[in-house]
Amino acid sequence: MAADGRRDDEELPVYLARPGSAAVPRQKRGGLFCSVEGAFESKTLDFGALRVGQRRAPPPARPGPDPDPPPAAVPGPGPSTDDLRAASGEERLPDAVPADDRSDRLLIKGGRIVNDDQSFYADIYMEDGLIKQIGDNLIVPGGVKTIEANGKMVIPGGIDVHTRLQMPYKGMTAVDDFFQGTKAALAGGTTMIMDHVVPEPECSLAEALERWREWADGKACCDYGLHVDIPRWSPRVRQELHTMVQDKGVNSFMVYMAYKDLYQMSNTELYEIFSCLAELGAIAQVHAENGDIIAQEQARMLEMGITGPEGHVLSRPEELEAEAVFRAITIASQTNCPLYVTKVMSKSAADLISQARKKGIVVFGEPITASLGTDGTHYWSKNWAKAAAFVVSPPLSPDPTTPDYINSLLASLEKWGMAAWVGMLQDDAGCCTNMESVAGLVGTPVKYKADVFTYPYRMLSMLSGDLQVSGSAHCTFSTAQKAIGKDNFTAIPEGTNGIEERMSVIWDKAVKDLVLFVCEQATGKMDENQFVAVTSTNAAKIFNLYPRKGRIAVGSDSDLVIWDPDAVKIITAKTHQSVAEYNIFEGMELRGAPLVVICQGKIMLEDGNLHVTQGTGRFLPCSPFPDYVYKRIKARRKMAEMHAVPRGLYDGPVFDLTTTPKGGTPAGSTRGSPTRQTPPIRNLHQSGFSLSGTQVDEGMRSASKRIVAPPGGRSNITSLS
Repeated sequence: MAADGRRDDEELPVYLARPGSAAVPRQKRGGLFCSVEGAFESKTLDFGALRVGQRRAPPPARPGPDPDPPPAAVPGPGPSTDDLRAASGEERLPDAVPADDRSDRLLIKGGRIVNDDQSFYADIYMEDGLIKQIGDNLIVPGGVKTIEANGKMVIPGGIDVHTRLQMPYKGMTAVDDFFQGTKAALAGGTTMIMDHVVPEPECSLAEALERWREWADGKACCDYGLHVDIPRWSPRVRQELHTMVQDKGVNSFMVYMAYKDLYQMSNTELYEIFSCLAELGAIAQVHAENGDIIAQEQARMLEMGITGPEGHVLSRPEELEAEAVFRAITIASQTNCPLYVTKVMSKSAADLISQARKKGIVVFGEPITASLGTDGTHYWSKNWAKAAAFVVSPPLSPDPTTPDYINSLLASLEKWGMAAWVGMLQDDAGCCTNMESVAGLVGTPVKYKADVFTYPYRMLSMLSGDLQVSGSAHCTFSTAQKAIGKDNFTAIPEGTNGIEERMSVIWDKAVKDLVLFVCEQATGKMDENQFVAVTSTNAAKIFNLYPRKGRIAVGSDSDLVIWDPDAVKIITAKTHQSVAEYNIFEGMELRGAPLVVICQGKIMLEDGNLHVTQGTGRFLPCSPFPDYVYKRIKARRKMAEMHAVPRGLYDGPVFDLTTTPKGGTPAGSTRGSPTRQTPPIRNLHQSGFSLSGTQVDEGMRSASKRIVAPPGGRSNITSLS
């Protein structure tokens, strides 16, 4: 700072500095955020031809060639605290663009920014659908619409990782198409969805993908990505997977362990698919239920006369979900393929995922809005339409304590405390190996033992969470469509709502203050940073959309939500955005709701009013080998490498299997000891007697018989006549 109180030229922002001067990066200050990658890059606006206001006359330009233009802002993991502070004093740059509700230039003032790893107060300036500046007293152009956050939370827009909008089923189509479904998503604070492509049996994966994109491009109101379901397995499908990953922007594929004779895969097929996806850098999603036993149980229920919705849950007990989850985890572990378990509905399935993660297996669990907010006791409702509205697979657990239990796993820190980190880094015999392993697992360089204390929460959060993401599995059918199964529960179309309610359900059921004790396991529900992680950030990281999505940082998409943690709303089908005439959360009072929703830099929700435009959603391709997933896979592969044991050649005796033993060649047992032999079995129904006088085995000499001539010589009697 100059003596007269004015800034030195080097301290001015780049767009106010004199021509010919280069951007001077800020100095690294240290502290909690010193390790944030890309925090010291030049992250400023390029106003181009705009006339810039000057505080004082610029000094003479320095001699020398003009420097290269400053690089465009690129998304990074997030700014540090020092970089979030701009020049003091607010300055408006002249511009003729009028401010209006649909302006491409927005300024959020007075908000508390909440990311998955930090919270701080700052203003946010957005333009052209991107976040351009973050800090205090920002210098922004004219024509900006200002939104006063008044100290409320400003969070990244939600990402719903599991929807099934406009899904065809037996000649019908789900009532919420891509327009109505994404409209409901925006009303609840979700600014991006990931829908499932379900190819018909005779349709190729590419054809199905193009059909879904055509539907979504013309109707979606927010950005979207796509998963592709694999209905069958063949060499042709294997080749199509390569095309999907390399050219079509799909990095996740779903297989089914249920729906026998339709989509169900065998263990061998699962092994081959997981191996293929691991090579391609993709993620294997799985619908986990034991389809063989379900088919038997469904037939048994119908024979007993149980035809209503209660038969759905009775034929699909919790153990069948847990068995399939365990089997999928086992196969994924053997193939070292990242596994993503969709629709975690029961305690036992959630526990298996948690246990597998503690063993180092790369597996993610996705509970849905229904399993977090309600239970399966409604299957026994006297109202058939109400009971049928809850039909989804795997079914909701009849245990009323299940939602709270799953919420606790979604909120919990995995049983890794600070002591566990220190223990991993303090092995004198293999300190470097341990640190490299930790770095691979968390995706963060770890060079010294002391570094563990510079990442206290961020590092823990990367390995934390028994369940990591949340979806809605939103797939709504009308009551009339559900009624095709009024006499046979197996024919009821499966699916529930939840795309609009997801974030409010999680906030109400799982969020409260969390105190993290060093060297102890954290207990209780999630805090605001974990809420952002499970509703947005973790999904963006898993599917390789981070930091474009799932973070508030310079260069990230301007998908933001001003969240009011104290707002109370009552869920009812009369006011929800879905076309469905029912809501499985009917009458539920939820705390926490969005006040303002911004998607692609435009205000979509404000003062309770939606302003959406059909067809403005963009397809976001997902590239393979997401670091958040595959750094762990690579670290696990490195730690579990298999090597042959070096040994000399065996030069001892070798049994000759081609030699026929004197006592015959009885068939060896395939299950018993290698030295045990099973005696030959005599066929009592076969006789060697013939009416012609000849024997079947005449002329053949058995190795086990010895013919001895009787005393007195051989008899020459040939007939009895």
